[in-house]
Formats: sequence, C-alpha cells, structure tokens
Amino acid sequence: MERVNFRAFRQFWAIAKAYWFGDEKWKARGLLVLIGVLLLGYTGLSVVLNNKRGVLISALSAQDEARFWQTVLVFIGVLVAYAPLLAGYEYLQKRLGLEWRRWLTNRFVDDYFGDRAFYKIQQFQPDIDNPDQRIAEDVKSFTQESLALLLVVVSSVLQVVAFSGVLWGISKNLVVFLVLYAVLGTLVTVVIFGKPLVRLNFEQLKREANFRFSLVRIRENAEAIAFYRGEAQEASQVNNRFMAAFENFKRLIIWELNLNALTNAYEFIPFVLPAIVVAPAVFAGEIEVGKVSEAQGAFVRVFFSLNVVVARFQELTSFGAGINRLYSFAEALNHGEIAIADQADTVEHPQITVEPADHLSLEGVTLQTPNYQRTLVEALSLQLPKQTGLLIVGPSGCGKSSLLRAIAGLWNSGSGTLHRPALDQILFLPQKPYMILGSLRDQLLYPNTRQDLDDATLKAALEKVNLADLDDRFGGFDAVEEWGDVLSLGEQQRLTFARILLNRPDFAILDEATSALDLANEAQLYDHLRHTATTFISVGHRASLNSYHHRVLELAEDHTWTMKPLELAENEG
Repeated sequence: MERVNFRAFRQFWAIAKAYWFGDEKWKARGLLVLIGVLLLGYTGLSVVLNNKRGVLISALSAQDEARFWQTVLVFIGVLVAYAPLLAGYEYLQKRLGLEWRRWLTNRFVDDYFGDRAFYKIQQFQPDIDNPDQRIAEDVKSFTQESLALLLVVVSSVLQVVAFSGVLWGISKNLVVFLVLYAVLGTLVTVVIFGKPLVRLNFEQLKREANFRFSLVRIRENAEAIAFYRGEAQEASQVNNRFMAAFENFKRLIIWELNLNALTNAYEFIPFVLPAIVVAPAVFAGEIEVGKVSEAQGAFVRVFFSLNVVVARFQELTSFGAGINRLYSFAEALNHGEIAIADQADTVEHPQITVEPADHLSLEGVTLQTPNYQRTLVEALSLQLPKQTGLLIVGPSGCGKSSLLRAIAGLWNSGSGTLHRPALDQILFLPQKPYMILGSLRDQLLYPNTRQDLDDATLKAALEKVNLADLDDRFGGFDAVEEWGDVLSLGEQQRLTFARILLNRPDFAILDEATSALDLANEAQLYDHLRHTATTFISVGHRASLNSYHHRVLELAEDHTWTMKPLELAENEG
C-alpha cells in the first residue's frame, strides 16, 4: 500500500465522528472549546507582540525614550499573559489526544478480541503484520498527530486572518506574492515527494515492527533456542530484519535530505523579501523603520501558516503511512471473513452449520482446511452421551486437532451440522498450556477469574493434581510470577487440569493435555475428571488413554473414520 487513499480517510473520519458525537462527546467538545479559547487568546497576543516589536524598534530609531519604556512595559505585560496561555494550550492539546487515544485503543481492543478476530487474523490474514504495534504505536501516532495537524490548520487560518490585515496595510504586493509563492511550493513538494515518502514511511513502520517482534520471540523462546544452540541462526535472523529496516531508512533519509534542501531554500526568501519591498518607503521617509520588522514578522507568520503542508510534509507522510496501517487493520477486524474467502477461488464455499444444544453431536460433518484445498474428515456423525469420555486417535495430520478447532468454532469450512452447547460451557486444554499474566489464583481460575473461591478450595484442587506445595513454594495464591518460565511443562499441564476441577464445565476438550506427564499422574488426573459431571473429549497417542474413555474415534489419512467402544479401567466411578 503506497498511498493514502480517500477511503482510509473516510474510515477514520467515521471513527472520529464516533468519538466526537458519541458517549464522550461533552468531555471531548469541552476540551476542544477550551483549546479553541486559548488558541484565539494567544493568537491575538501574538499580533500585539509583533506590533509592539515594530514600535520598539521605531522608538529606538527616533530616540524616543518615553515611548520606548512604555512599549517595554506593554511588551512584558503581554508576555506574562502569553506564556501561560501557550503552555495551557499545549497541555490541553496533549490531554485531548490522550483521551482520544484511550477511547480508540479500547475500541480496537474490543474489536480485536471480539469474535476471536485475533485468532482469525493470525491464521488467515498474514498480511496484517504486527497487530500489537498497530494498536500500541499506530493508534498513539494517529490520535496525537491528527489532533496536532487539525489544530495547526486552525491556528494557521487564525494567523493568516490576523496577520494578513497587518501585512495588507503595509504592502498589498507582499500579500499577493505570498499566496502565489506558498501555493506553488506546496504543489511542487506534494508532486515530487508525496508518493515516495508515504511508501518508505509505510515500509519503515512495518520493518521496525518486524525487528522488534524478532527480539520478542527470542525472549519468549530463550530456553528452546539455548537447548538447540541456535544462537547463530537467531542472531542472523535478527540482524537480517534490522538490516531491512536500516536499508529502508537509508533510502528514507535520502528523500528527506532532498526535501529539506528544497524547503530550506524555499523558506529563506520570507526572511529577506519583506525588507526589500518595504525598504524604498523607509528610505523615502514615508514609514518608520520599525515597519520593516513588523512587516517581516507578519510576513513570516502568514507565510508559514500558508506553508503548513510543506513545513510539515515529512510528518504528513509518516501520518499517512500510519493511517494506511490502521485502516487495513480496521478492515481486517470488521471484514475478516472476506479476506478468508478470498484465499480460495471466487465460488461460494459451504460452511459447517452450528446448532445450539445441551449435548455434543455431529451430523454428516465434512471438515476442510480454511482455504478448502484439503479435506480432513468426511461425513462424520457421532453423538456423545453426557458424562462420558471420547478419545480421538489417528496418525499425525489426519485432522484430530482440526476437529477440535471445528468444535470450538475456530474452523467452519466444510459441510454438515454441529450441535453443541454455548462455548462458555466448554473448557479447552491445549497440549502447550497457556499461562496468563497474573497471580496463581488467576492461573487456577482462568478463564473465569472473577469466581470467588476461597483458598481452601484452591488448595484442594492443587492436591488433586499433585501440586499440593505450589502455593507455599511461591508465597501464596496471590503471588505473581512468569509462570511459563518458573514451572515445568508437566507442572503447567497439571495446573491447567486443575482449571477443570475448579470451573466444572459441562464439557472439556483435551488436546494431548497430559503428554508431558508420567502414567501415574495421567491416571490420577483422569480419575478425578471421570468423577466429575463433565463430558470430555481427548486427543492423544498413548495407549494408556484408552483406559479412561468410553469410546474411541479413529481417524484415517484417507478421510475415513471408525467408532469403537472401550472398556474402562476397573477404578471407574
């Protein structure tokens, strides 16, 4: 994406309207009104200061001491009011930008986690790179820079109105020349530098994010890399991503160099031209020498107000690149299904129908990969009686975990009907346990961390999963640790198993959730599970799992399947 398109601006105008006319409109408008009042105040004082500077020089030239000191007093009085007005204006601008960022970040976070968009984007839309950076950095830049640019435009209009009158009274030719000069400079800058700078800024944001992400991956997988002794390869990957950002930035600063050379020469003339135009009238004694300073000050103010695009062109191109990234992200969040469908051909593909029920069953379900290029399971029909266990087995790649994704609603490409309860009644335990950021209590209760369970209940659950000393080891249930680092994989699997015992879901689905455990621990966990009212499905390769389930579903590589009953172990309750 190399340019800022009007559709992107329309999208974010809609987002802006939702803020300025939504629930927080009075707070937003109140801050904006205050900013406007301060802006009017300090713009008016700027005109007074510019005028008094000319009077000051004229008094010195005429050796009028009384007029000089009178002007100095006025000058000081205006400065006393001007300084806090400007400081207050800048503070309220940043505060409003911060409030807008809070609102927009919450909106993106809600959309990102709504309907599991975070998963769909990662799995099916790889072109949406680094969502974390888009939410954290691009939203921040958009809210701060868009507000700053808006206020710069408003301030420029006010200054043009305020100082043009001063300038027109001194020299009409200056005003005409000024307008033509500013328009010509803006057109030349946009035509020559617009597209390349937007493209390079867009690439820079992407490559910097990729570089940071590669460093985050090192931190998250430090132990595995150390075991593999993969330091050289990882260092090479990190360096390659840095060099990609480095090379793009070199091209970017070359374009910026050319832009700066043009703008520096372009912005030099306003400091000389007013004196040249006004000088003949001063030499002829028609106006005071202070008018030169006054005309120059007014000319510079009007020029830089008209010249806002050229003066801030680099900021505008960076801002435009950020808008493009946020726009594509917002499109993916709101229309993710379109992008998923586009991965296949244009023919409409069937999807598995999901029907609400108080049980779990499949009727003629054919499961395919999301791009519809491969069939995993064909015409599968089964019904799982309540409080029983189903074991799913088969060779790697036959679709065991994919079938669990279909039950969870993550994959829906295929046909047939799936009857299932609401997802909040189903608890999934993946092979690699997910350790959240939080306390030991949060780990045990996840995903329903708002449950009010006492420490004795939590302790009993730990004892059942052979982790009786875990709370004492780390200083209680409110201890906060990097649990993925301080616990072994086997301890993590046992800890997540305790979530079933505490949350007591109607259904539990375990994807090789005991693969890191010895047989004795596995038997103990399943024995506790079978004594609950939970209906469960397990995926695994171990023959020992047969002892804890009522049926086994065998999937084959040719898409076929068979269902067999199992004999439970003698300790079945």
